[in-house]
Amino acid sequence: MELFSAGTMAVLASIIVINIVLSGDNAVVIALASRNLKGNLRKLAVLWGTAGAVILRILLTVVIIRLLEIPFLQVLGGFMLLWIAYKLLSEEDEPKRQIQGGKTLWSAIGTIIAADFVMSLDNVLAIAATANGSIPLIVIGISISVPIMIFGSQLVLTLMERFPIIVLVGVGILAWTAGEMILKDETMQHWLGNALPAFQWILPLAFLLFILIVWFLKRRTVMIHPSK
Repeated sequence: MELFSAGTMAVLASIIVINIVLSGDNAVVIALASRNLKGNLRKLAVLWGTAGAVILRILLTVVIIRLLEIPFLQVLGGFMLLWIAYKLLSEEDEPKRQIQGGKTLWSAIGTIIAADFVMSLDNVLAIAATANGSIPLIVIGISISVPIMIFGSQLVLTLMERFPIIVLVGVGILAWTAGEMILKDETMQHWLGNALPAFQWILPLAFLLFILIVWFLKRRTVMIHPSK
């Protein structure tokens, strides 16, 4: 895979968008974990905590890629991705309320890395599915998107609230990737046989339509019952 080809850049863009959309709460958690520190200590906690989170995500993603080589595991991973996309549209999780602020530099860094690890398992699965096994794309995508999400968290969160289409694009990419991921499984390819070429666009499209229907129904419910 050429690093600067159109296909590669499209995959890289997908990794960045997915990681940013899935990392909104992570950014808030990092801010809360370092809230008890002052001045330069807070900056150091965020800086080193972010560096640790980036390294850990890259390592976890590489491990997930290797695990997805196990037969039928990509099918399971694909449905998990679809569930993650659905959950993003239908639920509001608030893990940030459970985070205790660190009182020392090292405790804050530890809290940031631990919280990011727990909250990033969905990110890792999504990135592993999108990257097509390319370690360089994983490293570049995570290295770009995590700092953007953390240091520009307020701007990114404001944009996602003001322009819901950003979230919709992210979950749409997740849904399409989920369909593709299922069809990459060798067991599934063997079962489908000659029908595989047709399913290569039918299944991702079906997953995408499912997510769009969920989004439409949710928007309509909000318009009819604004308090919900």
